[in-house]
Amino acid sequence: MIASLLAATLLAAAPVSPLNVVKNGNAAVQKAANAPGANVQSLATVVESFVDFEELAKRALGEKAWAGLTAAQRKDFTETMTGLLRASYAQKAIGQAKADVKYGKESVQGTEATVDTELTVKTDQVPVNYRLYKASPKADWRIYDVITDEVSLVDTYSGQFKKILSTKGFDGLLTTLKSKRAQLEKENAGTSAASVKESAAGGSGAAPQVK
Repeated sequence: MIASLLAATLLAAAPVSPLNVVKNGNAAVQKAANAPGANVQSLATVVESFVDFEELAKRALGEKAWAGLTAAQRKDFTETMTGLLRASYAQKAIGQAKADVKYGKESVQGTEATVDTELTVKTDQVPVNYRLYKASPKADWRIYDVITDEVSLVDTYSGQFKKILSTKGFDGLLTTLKSKRAQLEKENAGTSAASVKESAAGGSGAAPQVK
């Protein structure tokens, strides 16, 4: 009995692998999306438990631009992008909730990892790869990027950010992001999971335009 209790304790304490983070995340999304009364807001809360939107936002902005911001600017940017990403990512997750997921290989290099999957939505097969990181060697794995059909969420936002920064500066970028966030949240307010499944399913998963 002591041996079995010890084994259970060790299993409970064992770190969750990147592959299992993705598997558990997909299972949680499918369960939440198919629950009675599911909507974009409820999905966003589930998604935020395994996707690090703050890290995604920081990497999309880039180290040089991030380093040039004040603490207040970083806070404002992170909060704005997190709100925007929660809304857009959750809507896409709803659309793919009933997809058949085939899990591929897991690659780990230090505190960075990649997990390959393939989604089958209706008759379409779409490769979806997840990038994960650890804030420290003992931290949990968190998703910070999703590459759908070779389109990276981080890279897509990064390209958009660079264009806006070059013409409008950081204040212009922040204003644009706040406007896009407000628009998405207004569209998603009270929106049920059922009403967006058909339109979102099988989409590219690319970041929304933040022009």
